[in-house]
Formats: sequence, C-alpha cells, structure tokens
Amino acid sequence: MITDERIASYIDSFNTDYDPIIMTIRREAEENGVPIIRKEAGEFIKLLMLMNKPENILEIGAAVGFSAIFMSRFLPPGGHITTIENYEPRIKAARENIKRAQAEDLITLIEGDATEELKKLSPGYDFIFMDAAKGQYGLFFEEAIGLLKPGGVLLCDNVLQDGDVLESRFAVTRRNRTIHSRMREYLYALKHNAGLETAILNIGDGMSLSIKKNEKW
Repeated sequence: MITDERIASYIDSFNTDYDPIIMTIRREAEENGVPIIRKEAGEFIKLLMLMNKPENILEIGAAVGFSAIFMSRFLPPGGHITTIENYEPRIKAARENIKRAQAEDLITLIEGDATEELKKLSPGYDFIFMDAAKGQYGLFFEEAIGLLKPGGVLLCDNVLQDGDVLESRFAVTRRNRTIHSRMREYLYALKHNAGLETAILNIGDGMSLSIKKNEKW
C-alpha cells in the first residue's frame, strides 16, 4: 500500500462488497493468493459506473471473475460485461463464480490471450477496465483503444506497483525491471496522448483514468 496503512485501514472500514456472494468470492481469492481489486478501487469503480451508467463494458483480465461480478451489480438495465482471461485454472474458477453470483446473463467470459481476442471484438464499448499482466498494458492498449467509444472511459489498475514505479530501475528486483520500465513508458504515453484526457490516481495500487476524446487514432 502506497498510502499510510492506518488511513487505508480506516477508509476500508467503511467499504463493503455489498452482498454475501461477492464477499465470499473476495475471501476465497485472498485466501488463495489471487490478486483482485482492492476495496477502495472497487468503491471508485462503483461511483464511475453509477455516474456514467456504461451499458457495454470490456474487462481485460478476469482472474476469478470478482471484478466483473462486482461491476455487474451496478449495470444499468440492458447492460453487459465482456471479460477476457487466459489462465485456465482461473477461467474455471471465474465460470463457477459467475454462476454462483447468478450473473451468467450479464457477463460473457472469453478464453484466450487478450492481445489476440481483442482483435476479434467490435467497437462500441463505453467502459474498458484493464487489470491483467502489467508488462502488457501497452500492447493491450493498442488493441483496446479502438474499441472504446468517444467519451468512453479506460480505467487501468495497479499502475503504481506498490510504489515501485517511482523508483530507479536498479532499485527494483531484476525480475521486475521489465515490468517497471514498461509501466513507466505506458503512463508517460497515456499522459502525453493528445487523444486522451488522463489522470493518474493514488487509489489502491494506483489507477489511471483516461477519457477518449475522439475517433481518430
């Protein structure tokens, strides 16, 4: 956690996951070491959805389905979520969780590598949530941004990497240096893209929020 742990714990004491199924899936994910959105990130996503009322959502990185299920609770009537996952054990868990949450009519789970599966989708998404392999965000962006409507929102999670992104590449472990440099490049590209309006936010493990200005890319 980048912020003071006492402040984070105090804020989290007000946050809930809203229904027993979601809370159970969160607990199971945490017990099994599966990374899912933090509670404060969930609160932010909930507010974005209630304000913008996106009807067509794309998620890159389903994991065990937690965030897709969480977002499904705030969909407007007729809304739908498409989510992509590549790791077979998590695909199985996600399908089971989506069924447990009675969200099968609201969520479509696509199995496969996002860089390939994104090419098969049609434009028209109001909201894209990126929460997959951090070193691949730049590649996902190249395919995903063309799928986003003008005025649509691109939200990316874990962009500050527990503060590592602030450090020199020599201050992070060798195995994390590629991810570190790619994330710094990605954030720079987001902030300097004339077709986007982007804010980098210290929420959870860091989130970037971008609004697509127009059709041209």
